[in-house]
Amino acid sequence: MQQPLPNATIVLILGILSILTCCCYGVIGLILAIVALVLSKKDRALYALNMGSYTEGSFKNLNAGRVCAIIGLILNIIYLVLCIIAIMMFGLTALSDQDALREALENMK
Repeated sequence: MQQPLPNATIVLILGILSILTCCCYGVIGLILAIVALVLSKKDRALYALNMGSYTEGSFKNLNAGRVCAIIGLILNIIYLVLCIIAIMMFGLTALSDQDALREALENMK
């Protein structure tokens, strides 16, 4: 009798959440994406050892979660780098004070 992979649903949820939380300065989503990728690696190895024991649907969920985690990882890294660049260029107020950011951008013109 086939059973679902143990972490397939968790990987899918973490992968989706890593995309949704990419605007949290890139930190939360980055952690979620890394955890999802580690769990997916373990389950992919488990599936490779005994393909007949696990359902194909759970393997597809695992792959979808892995793809979401990779997308989330890339988005979070980009957002984190942009935040670091903004801090370097405008200081810490750039992330919280929209008026200061608007004024700094106008001064650049």
